[in-house]
Amino acid sequence: ENVRQALDYVVRGEVDAGFVYTTDAATRPTNVREAFRPAEDTYRPVVYPAAVMATSKQRSLAQSYIDLLLSREGQAVLARLGFQPPPLGAR
Repeated sequence: ENVRQALDYVVRGEVDAGFVYTTDAATRPTNVREAFRPAEDTYRPVVYPAAVMATSKQRSLAQSYIDLLLSREGQAVLARLGFQPPPLGAR
């Protein structure tokens, strides 16, 4: 049905292998291991945008959250979870 379900099948041993996002596999480091990673020129990267909504009543708080995501500390946490840094020029 979806990537998380494929990961669950692998973790439970119901299948021999699954094709999942690196970030999903990172949530189960003791249960799965990355067998291979396709060459980067064979797929488009998944991009998760972050933005402050124009109608936000908490603009300052929302911007602080984005600043945290982009900070050295935030990037370290995201990297530990399998996320890559934002593309150059993203901001």
